[in-house]
Amino acid sequence: MSTTRRRRPALIALVVLAACGCLALGWWQWTRFQSTSGTFQNLGYAMQWPLFAGFCIYAYRKFVRYEEAPPEPRTDRAMTELPDGLLPERPKPALHNADDPALREYNAYLAELAKADNEIHQKQNRTPA
Repeated sequence: MSTTRRRRPALIALVVLAACGCLALGWWQWTRFQSTSGTFQNLGYAMQWPLFAGFCIYAYRKFVRYEEAPPEPRTDRAMTELPDGLLPERPKPALHNADDPALREYNAYLAELAKADNEIHQKQNRTPA
């Protein structure tokens, strides 16, 4: 890896543009709050947008630091095991009684619907010979 500092004019311009855009939106929300139709929601947004601008700068600085000195890769590549009871168990499928008359009637109804739908579909797809 090169130890010289790289210049990133496009990335710097993007960060400056994003931060200025966030500050402009914060100013716009502040003027909306001060107007007669302004609400406290506008005040909240006016305070939130400068934080977004600060985050743009923070993220860029973090990117530059990681590029200069990336974090050390993990040396421990062993699989980690989850302890029992940490995750909820998957639900078990419900057992159906095949002798249930309501279930047989419902399945027969579904079979009739599928057969009727298939017949309609075949009639619509016929082409004249």
